[in-house]
Amino acid sequence: MKSAILQQTAHRPWPLPAGPWTMTQAWHDLLFAHWRVDPVALRKLVPKQLEIDTFDGSAWVGVVPFRMSGVRMRGLPPVPGAAAFPELNVRTYVRFGGKAGVWFFSLDATSSLAVFAARRFYHLPYFRAKMSCATQGDEVNYSSVRSHRGAPPAEFVARYGPVQSVELAVPGSLEHWLTERYCLFTFDSRGHMLRGEIHHEPWPLQRAEAHIDRCTMTTASGLPSQSDDAHLLFARKLVVLLWPFQRVG
Repeated sequence: MKSAILQQTAHRPWPLPAGPWTMTQAWHDLLFAHWRVDPVALRKLVPKQLEIDTFDGSAWVGVVPFRMSGVRMRGLPPVPGAAAFPELNVRTYVRFGGKAGVWFFSLDATSSLAVFAARRFYHLPYFRAKMSCATQGDEVNYSSVRSHRGAPPAEFVARYGPVQSVELAVPGSLEHWLTERYCLFTFDSRGHMLRGEIHHEPWPLQRAEAHIDRCTMTTASGLPSQSDDAHLLFARKLVVLLWPFQRVG
């Protein structure tokens, strides 16, 4: 399976990273809920070393709930308690060194071990949360309430699911710009910028419908509150490979 994924590279914006991948995970029942944001308002919340990426003059913020499975390091079995769990991230889009990537404002997860490891070794803003993700037919019922001590309260409760068949995003479209990202950026404790490279097949996207009962995920990060006109996409499953983070600044 992993070798088949590595053979599909024509869709990538740059070649695969050098060296072997070190981690794999599968993402399930994923909702991309996105809202337009004024790039000026976003600028003060993103490190100055990173360029705010825009589409037709607008920056975008995403709230992305899903669940993980099969999380493991290369050559090792899955670790109990850190191999399968719900996760919810809040993100925007940036550029550095000619590469378009993702900047995370927060990542909430139920696995205390995964949260600890991600904060300690990957310098990512993970938070513990009480979460549930259950499917009924095509619909996903998702709930997340942050429980991390000392962290800003944040909550997401929604029902969502696909309303159209699977399509691959067309290069140059907003859907492609929002989803086909093959790296992320973060900073270590000394202020050095790190880039993490990933690889996967093209996203199997479907138009989605969502009933969001509560969402304070963006305001918890100092972002503007969401409007009602979210751009919604759904993906049932995607397997992802990850490479070690590299210092780039």
